[in-house]
Amino acid sequence: MPNQPFNNHDIYDDTLKQLLLELSDLREDIAQHAHNRLQKYKANYHDGAFNRSAANLAHYLALRQFDLRHLQDRLAQAGLSSLGRSEASVLSTLNAVIDVLQRATDKSYRPSDKNPSEYGFNRGLQLLDQHSIELFGPFHEHSKVHVMVTLATETAWDYGLILALLEKGMTCARINCAHDDATLWRRMIRNIRRAETETGKICRILMDLAGHKIRTGEIASGPPVHHLKVKKDSCGKVIAAAQLVLTTDNTQEPPVTEGATSLFRVPIPETLHQRLSPGCRLGFIDARLKQRYLQIERAVSSTEWLASCNQGGYLMSGCELALLGPEMDTATDAADIYPLGTFTGEALEIRLFKNDMLLLTENDVAGMPAEYDENGILIKPAQIGCTLSSFSAKLAIGQPVWIDDGKLGAVVESITEQGVLLRVNRARSSGVCIQSDKGINFPETALGLPPLSEKDLLDLDFACTHADLIGFSFVETLADMDYLMVELAKRNASEIPIIAKIETNLAVKNLPDIILGTIGRHSLGIMIARGDLAVELGSARLAEIQEELLWVCEAAHVPVIWATQVLESIAKKGVRSRPEFTDAAMAVRAECVMLNKGPYILDAIEALVNVMIRMQEHQRKKFSRLRALHW
Repeated sequence: MPNQPFNNHDIYDDTLKQLLLELSDLREDIAQHAHNRLQKYKANYHDGAFNRSAANLAHYLALRQFDLRHLQDRLAQAGLSSLGRSEASVLSTLNAVIDVLQRATDKSYRPSDKNPSEYGFNRGLQLLDQHSIELFGPFHEHSKVHVMVTLATETAWDYGLILALLEKGMTCARINCAHDDATLWRRMIRNIRRAETETGKICRILMDLAGHKIRTGEIASGPPVHHLKVKKDSCGKVIAAAQLVLTTDNTQEPPVTEGATSLFRVPIPETLHQRLSPGCRLGFIDARLKQRYLQIERAVSSTEWLASCNQGGYLMSGCELALLGPEMDTATDAADIYPLGTFTGEALEIRLFKNDMLLLTENDVAGMPAEYDENGILIKPAQIGCTLSSFSAKLAIGQPVWIDDGKLGAVVESITEQGVLLRVNRARSSGVCIQSDKGINFPETALGLPPLSEKDLLDLDFACTHADLIGFSFVETLADMDYLMVELAKRNASEIPIIAKIETNLAVKNLPDIILGTIGRHSLGIMIARGDLAVELGSARLAEIQEELLWVCEAAHVPVIWATQVLESIAKKGVRSRPEFTDAAMAVRAECVMLNKGPYILDAIEALVNVMIRMQEHQRKKFSRLRALHW
């Protein structure tokens, strides 16, 4: 009997039937798993009716319980739609693929009148767009990604800067409640509302509650001396004099700036201030017993004079100033001698290297560098305070500690009456200089802190009156969200959306619980706070986690803010970094991108908007749009 011809069509048909069977079973499993998960949250939804976003997130979480890599490969080989873009609507994506397979394998199949994608991919994205507009306002003219900027202190008095930020593309302003105070926040907000009126643009205001941000304490000051630094060329010729401000005003006024540099302010007596005029000179003996002169340049305000020194010097707190005539080098009358006001010295430098010891103390102990004897033998380790009281009782030997966004890593070596002794195990070869008010992370320590601090509750009073969005720092559980929603209700502010900042390993684990328990009763956004997350998870793990967080939030139709160090080199230094532009291109898959403050923030916004416009033509979320390439 002759061999039957090899029939590729039959094999392909069998493949499609097998795929149909597997996908149908998968859909049933997903529906059942999702139903079981959602029952836990019935009380958090009106009449127990889950909205489409909650149902879709439950379906997505059920889908991702399975290892679908082999199925994905076979779908792609069959020329069918991938499940890898199903976040926006899981069941509709599955239904669409199942429908195609049924049409291909069953000639008698008659599809129902209802389109399997009626509430499918497009509907999911429409819900995400709707929620994004509700949080951040209308989209940017050329992009669906919003730009958030952390406001610097000077925006409280520099209206021109606020106006320029809006003109460049800022659509949301972040006020960090860890800095400044209600007086300055009120000024910032007043400037934003004025700029909105003048430009016709909309700018939401996010007030970011500081949370229990655990920080390093104050560092002991060195000698009360200010270094007057002149700028020299390569031949040693002075090309720019040192500058400072002489003032009679001891209030917290805005710092005087020249270019991007804030000038040191030194107090002087009122009697001296009244005798000064442009061209006057003040002689003084510096800390090295050298004669130096200050030249009065101009009045900065009614209480301040700008002075310069064309030689390097070390101005001592409380030293004598001699008011000199144009051609005189010394004062001729005791009445021309005035005491300089007092000021504190700069903080001592605490520089640590790998294997160095660091004593973490209570916050009332000033930080000090290590002490060594004449033979270089350690007498006393470096020490720094911690703002978290009684922290030593919560730590255990062997637990990790990270300082200043992970720049310095250490492990608990021992616990003593003086504090916790740490051994440095991560530091760059040149060492890490620890400063005050830098974050401390205890990623493996249960700290048992309440969701909001006393300061947070006070700041919340202000925010509920002035803010459009509330940033919730260090949220970790659904119970934390419940706590904040109760506090908002007490202030008749339940309508203000919450931006939950995902900053810890526990928050990552609990994100589905946080979202499913919240979106049925409160407007929600998620901030991926990559700085603290990188410390908690490690940079390699963060690269993976930030992708997963985007997927989960897209499945829930919850807008995402991509935060921390986006185009940081431009904002801080005006320097363009190729890796940071790649990171910015990745950021456009979120609904909002946050820039931190810096002297060159306007350049950073312009660069970010340029990247967003270009990437928007190529990609929506992770869906490649295949725009024509012009080579």
